[in-house]
Amino acid sequence: MSGSGEVVGAILILMGAIFSLISAIGNVRLPDVYTRSHAASKSSTLGVLCALVGALLYFLISDGFFSIRLILGIIFVFLTAPVAAHVICRAAYRHQVPLAEQSVQDELKDYYMEDEILKVEDKGSLVTQGK
Repeated sequence: MSGSGEVVGAILILMGAIFSLISAIGNVRLPDVYTRSHAASKSSTLGVLCALVGALLYFLISDGFFSIRLILGIIFVFLTAPVAAHVICRAAYRHQVPLAEQSVQDELKDYYMEDEILKVEDKGSLVTQGK
């Protein structure tokens, strides 16, 4: 029974290492902060999750030991990594970090332009009211 636990755990940990390697290559090779953030959040999250699930299953199957710390680590990584990537991309976009030259479409441009126009109009109405 412990042999199957070792094999399942080793396969999942190996898959996690491969996904983490792909994430590292993506961080080096991709052209801008937005695509790098995508590589860092998606594939590294999957890599860490595979490694933690592999460790959890290994200890569960071979030793009969259930680790709540591994479960908490899985939940924490699963929740925080995509949110952090989103916040980084949003901050970069608001500070007008340029998109890569290969980018075809900027769907947020119209949204933020309307938002800026509304802010300017609101400030103008405050000035005309004497405030």
